[in-house]
Amino acid sequence: MQSIIIIEFILYLVLMIIVGYLVSRRSKSHADFLLGGKQLPGWALAFSERATGESAWLLLGYTGFVFATGLSGVWVAVGIASGIIFAWLFLAKRFMKEAKDTGALTLPGYLAYRFGKHGKIILWLSTILIFSFMMFYFGAQIAGAGKTLFAVFNIPTKIGAVLSVIVVIILAYIGGFVTVVWTDMIQSVMMLVTLVALPIIALVKISEADLSISEALVVAGPSMDSWTGGAIGFSLGLLLFNNFAWFFGFLGGQPQLSARFMALRSKKEANQGAFVAITWTLLAYSGAFMIGITALTLYQGQIFDDVEMILPFMILDLFPPWIAGILLAGILAAIISTADSQLLVITSSVSEDIIRHAMKKELSEKRLIAISRLTIVGAGIVGLIIALTSKSLVFLVVSWAWAGVGGTLSPAVILTFFWKRYSGVGVIATIISGLVSTIVWISTPLDAIATSRFTTFFIAAAFGIVFSLLFPNKKEKTSETVGTD
Repeated sequence: MQSIIIIEFILYLVLMIIVGYLVSRRSKSHADFLLGGKQLPGWALAFSERATGESAWLLLGYTGFVFATGLSGVWVAVGIASGIIFAWLFLAKRFMKEAKDTGALTLPGYLAYRFGKHGKIILWLSTILIFSFMMFYFGAQIAGAGKTLFAVFNIPTKIGAVLSVIVVIILAYIGGFVTVVWTDMIQSVMMLVTLVALPIIALVKISEADLSISEALVVAGPSMDSWTGGAIGFSLGLLLFNNFAWFFGFLGGQPQLSARFMALRSKKEANQGAFVAITWTLLAYSGAFMIGITALTLYQGQIFDDVEMILPFMILDLFPPWIAGILLAGILAAIISTADSQLLVITSSVSEDIIRHAMKKELSEKRLIAISRLTIVGAGIVGLIIALTSKSLVFLVVSWAWAGVGGTLSPAVILTFFWKRYSGVGVIATIISGLVSTIVWISTPLDAIATSRFTTFFIAAAFGIVFSLLFPNKKEKTSETVGTD
């Protein structure tokens, strides 16, 4: 059995590298390397955006979360799905237009262009913010890969993490954004197959064994069969809002996601992408939720040392080896697709935002691409170290990163798009307050009361509004280049 799965895993990795190499020949300039040169179709960008947005967190973290919490775990899916739908319907076209008008290749670069007088400070602060949290997000993906390979092949977690980093670095290194998008598209389909097929088979097994989901939930714990987790009053409000609060990280503040919007070519492509992304989201999150619930029913009474390994356990238990290998590759697909996009975000912050614009280094396209590739390797090594030394759960680490980056930059994007009085000082206040408040919040018991995914967003927004009113922009000509004085 294991030999069949190993062969399929190896074939999958080889396929990804071959596809990555073939499409990498389209990437000729630094703009191509970071944003694809506006040559990618909307449906491919949508699949890539979804594969990037969902990771080991969805297949391992969220399924394990539902297994541990029961029906109340649905509110996480409701919050995330709402955020994704909102972003594609109301923000994607605006990002596309702003990227075309400004020529910006990154989210920080766009903010710097819009507030040119304060552009350099915005670029430096954004890079510090992104690097601080995105590295831990990346590390969580590698940790998830190590856990998966250990669960499936009994490969030591550290060795699995090293192997995963090597594959991720290769894919990001050879072709940048174009390679990542096309390999993401394949991986996104594999993820969806896993999330849809597994709960269907699980439901069939439950029916054949004459098991009851409702009875299993009651046996699992006093609040497992409650959509509100047994909470009432104020506690109920906190439970619903803390779980729903993932919504705020999707409002344009995740640079690895907004890059897909910025790469769109036309309104038609944006509409096409929205349909694909929303359909994918509804199917994937319904499937992930049902995986957790059906696992509670099938394995009631069993003790799992790590609930985040429930999905690979189910796959190995319910499917023949050759199918199990394909579905398990879906987990690795989720990890790789998110991790390589995160590497590109970190890379673009260094090569495009800092070296090219903040430091104003006049370098050739070849030199910029070389710097980007060196950054990919360096960041990959740092992320591996984090993965090997961190003891936190995938779900928890991703939650912190979602607050630190998405909760901080989302209000900056929303205010820039929709409030004319938002100022450069306001952007700076937004980023600093978001960074500091997230660190303070997750370092204290406060995060257990009200999640930083919510508090960071509103603290950053409040500081941005107040400082914009106190220090409005002076009337000046629009900057010609990103980050000019």
